[in-house]
Amino acid sequence: MAGPVMRTDIVDVYVFRTQPRLQFLQLHRAEGALSGTWHPVMGHVLEHETAPQTALRELAEETGYAPGNALDGLWQLEQPNIYYLTSHESMVLSPCFAARVDPNVEPRLNEEHDDHRWVDRDDADRLFLWPGQRLALQQIQRDLIPPDSPHLKMLRIDVEAT
Repeated sequence: MAGPVMRTDIVDVYVFRTQPRLQFLQLHRAEGALSGTWHPVMGHVLEHETAPQTALRELAEETGYAPGNALDGLWQLEQPNIYYLTSHESMVLSPCFAARVDPNVEPRLNEEHDDHRWVDRDDADRLFLWPGQRLALQQIQRDLIPPDSPHLKMLRIDVEAT
């Protein structure tokens, strides 16, 4: 093998709420390679899944948010998260999604996580470690938050058809 392998089997889901102000959810990894780190919802695509199906499954597994249970909308983000994974000698090209949730419902964490926190927009650059994650948050703020944004409708995923 010459050079890193390209992987596209991981998705990122950036959970946000807009009331009382714009905040993004971070989960604290309890075990595994990312133990002790804060990050968005992340997960591996199963053989039979599309990336949006994976996003919905991982969101439900890791937070309890799902269609009919506090999930107010799901959008695709146009910029993937691209990073190098030394441990697997691979470049990861991760599709990104944004999930708006009911501000009155807190996540129900699975065993992968031992804590969560809501990060205010003003603290996001400091508390989201990786450049690709910060770019995803910027796209959410630019394209999904303004109520008159043309991207809001164009990027929305019909979760009933997924």
